[in-house]
Amino acid sequence: MDEKVRAMLESDVEITQERFCAAMSARLPSLPPDTLESYFGALSKLVEKLEDPDKTLGQILNEMMVEVAGLVMKEMQRG
Repeated sequence: MDEKVRAMLESDVEITQERFCAAMSARLPSLPPDTLESYFGALSKLVEKLEDPDKTLGQILNEMMVEVAGLVMKEMQRG
């Protein structure tokens, strides 16, 4: 990948991550306690996996899909 294109893409990722953090921070006060607890658990697991330099993003995604499948179903049923 061209260095200039990569730098622009990395910048876009950083901006999107900042938007994600701002959006979730705005939602936290309105989350029901059980959803907040579940979200914290899933987010903690994701960060822990991302901190492992030996895991690829593909491995992390596969592991997280298994771990959060129940949470996703629960939230979908909640509406």
